[in-house]
Amino acid sequence: MVDVIVVGGGPTGLMLASELRLHDVHVLVLEKDAEPTRYVRALGLHVRSIEVMDQRGLLERFLAHGQQYALGGFFAGIDKPSPDRLDTAHPYVLGIPQTTTERLLAERATELGAEIRRGCELVGLSQDEDGVTAELADGTQLRSRYLVGCDGGRSTVRKLLGVGFPGEPTKVETLLGEMEVTEDPATVVAIVAEVRKTQLRFGAMPLGDGVYRLVVPAEGVAEDRTVPPTLEEFKQRLRVFAGTDFGAHSPRWLSRFGDATRLAERYRVGRVLLAGDAAHIHPPTGGQGLNLGIQDAFNLGWKLAAEVNGWAPEGLLDSYHTERHPVAADVLDNTRAQMELLSPEPGPRSVRRLVSELMDFEEVNRYLIEKITAIGARYDFGEGHELLGRRMRDVRLKRGRLYELMHSGRGLLLDQTGRLSAAGWADQVDHVVDVSEELDVPAALLRPDGHVAWVGEDQQDLLSQLPKWFGAAVS
Repeated sequence: MVDVIVVGGGPTGLMLASELRLHDVHVLVLEKDAEPTRYVRALGLHVRSIEVMDQRGLLERFLAHGQQYALGGFFAGIDKPSPDRLDTAHPYVLGIPQTTTERLLAERATELGAEIRRGCELVGLSQDEDGVTAELADGTQLRSRYLVGCDGGRSTVRKLLGVGFPGEPTKVETLLGEMEVTEDPATVVAIVAEVRKTQLRFGAMPLGDGVYRLVVPAEGVAEDRTVPPTLEEFKQRLRVFAGTDFGAHSPRWLSRFGDATRLAERYRVGRVLLAGDAAHIHPPTGGQGLNLGIQDAFNLGWKLAAEVNGWAPEGLLDSYHTERHPVAADVLDNTRAQMELLSPEPGPRSVRRLVSELMDFEEVNRYLIEKITAIGARYDFGEGHELLGRRMRDVRLKRGRLYELMHSGRGLLLDQTGRLSAAGWADQVDHVVDVSEELDVPAALLRPDGHVAWVGEDQQDLLSQLPKWFGAAVS
């Protein structure tokens, strides 16, 4: 009996496996592909995901393989300067290919003791009051206490559960690929600049050695969108928009993506849960998809571990859906809005010009950047201090940094008074007595995901909140 089977070895599943292993949960990751994918779907980590990596001591690994960029231009490609004094210690986007992100997360999960099995395709599942039975394509049956579907937008787990996936189908399709071109780089830049005056879904990013990442609108929506486009189809669409195919040849890979927008009705059915694209799909505008999945895993991991290890308070595991479902709904809304603003039609172009004018107001620009980068997300913990429900940014303490104290994945009581106690929860909560000039509250209780669960200085008030997140006190 495995504690948790994670179906899907992409960024969401690997992040979840690592989070579970921090709490000694026996994890098995099943990935149907025999080899890691070569397709570079996502190109970077946004602020909140960068913070997540920092909270777990992984950021240096990612920084070594990525490049830092300014935060402008992430809302429908409307390029405005990054707002001053964003509420983060990491005011940048980290350019890093999804393939590298997956490799680093797989290394992390393996280091922590997770087992990753490739070439294992789930074809059936059933559950009872004691656990879940997973059936693989080769006839093998596996048993686990819980199972999490992190298996993408066409999730087998979600379909087997019968969970509704309402939304809109793909209406607009885009071709994407990496290939060599013979055209002079300066000419490519000039042509792209001209085409993008009217078609914002067109682009060419140089990757070095004459290789480009090209994106161009498709002619229509393919009947079978799992079938990649041919090189000739790609070149024909380039000629339609640019008047040239840039001499494209020798593709590394070719793919297509749509603008389908769907959200699972439920993230949990008994002992089976959904995370990442299995729970939500949306257009890639703003680069939010991979980040949303990583943040799902960060929210779910400690809660599922608490359930497995027997100390979860009532309702903790269900709070995963309660907290993350509205976040995904908000991402779906903002990507729908961005897709409208990318349209070449006169009406949407007029709205785009108006939105661009509004973004010259710093508060509007800040609001949209915080939305895209997920640092504006706030879970509903009820009335209280403005920090309540928000993640706390990394702050400098007298003896170091806050995020350096969160690598273990435990809760944390940051006590600037020195008068509080979390003694009955020492197995789940680290009590840190330290001070920060950047923190204007006496004390704060942080969940393992860094969200603020309580603010104050009254011991009895603290004792009323600890059991809500960390279960009963242990004497």
